[in-house]
Amino acid sequence: MTTLSTSIASPEAPPWPGLSGKTALITGASSGLGAHFGQMLAGKGVHVTLAARRRDRVAALCDDIAAQGGTATPLQLDVSDPASVEEALGGHAFDIVVNNAGTTVSAAALDHDAGDLDRIFDTNLKGVFHVARVTAKAMVAAGKDGSIVNVASILGTRVAGHVSAYAASKAGVIQLSRALALEWARHGIRVNTLSPGYIETDINREFFASDAAQALIRRVPQRRLGQPSDLDGPLLLLVSDLGAFMTGSEIVADGGHLVSSL
Repeated sequence: MTTLSTSIASPEAPPWPGLSGKTALITGASSGLGAHFGQMLAGKGVHVTLAARRRDRVAALCDDIAAQGGTATPLQLDVSDPASVEEALGGHAFDIVVNNAGTTVSAAALDHDAGDLDRIFDTNLKGVFHVARVTAKAMVAAGKDGSIVNVASILGTRVAGHVSAYAASKAGVIQLSRALALEWARHGIRVNTLSPGYIETDINREFFASDAAQALIRRVPQRRLGQPSDLDGPLLLLVSDLGAFMTGSEIVADGGHLVSSL
């Protein structure tokens, strides 16, 4: 008879192994999910670099993290500008990269103009590609493994009205992540996607209090909005050693929205 051996971690083992002492880059970190991810990872012993176009805002967040005993560095970065990405990130081999920067325009497709499309795709899709490529190149040069998590959306899989360009950009992020995972697996670089549903942040809190938004929430099977903390477990799985065999994967955290009936 074959005996299966099971090792049981000691009580002292960290709940998210392989994180303490690592370095992480989080883009779009001046507010919302990016700021939350930075604070959460710093609380796990990760040195975080918070990147955004407005350095003053991420600098204030870094001060807050330092006051709580964490370590953080502010970085001015425009992900839609390849030169900015290369200048700010070239040669910096992070252990973890969270591609979180994003933008949207709510408008009917017939009312979109070229400027809308450029802003959305330059940030949401091309920006993800720029940051992933530059940081992965540094990882390869340094001979180190890494984890890249690209933040997409359930709208990359299921559409809604007035967000056609945004939905297309997020669908592109999901497929891009799979392609990069395939190319970079041999370098020890994992690339995965985190796709949130409706998550309440300071930016959208007022909207979600409206009658129209409440109708949307009632269509979520769990009948509630997600909170930033609902994404902690999925993100930690993807960036820690517990997710070491995961690459090219997508984790959806949406309260069951994608599986709700039409």
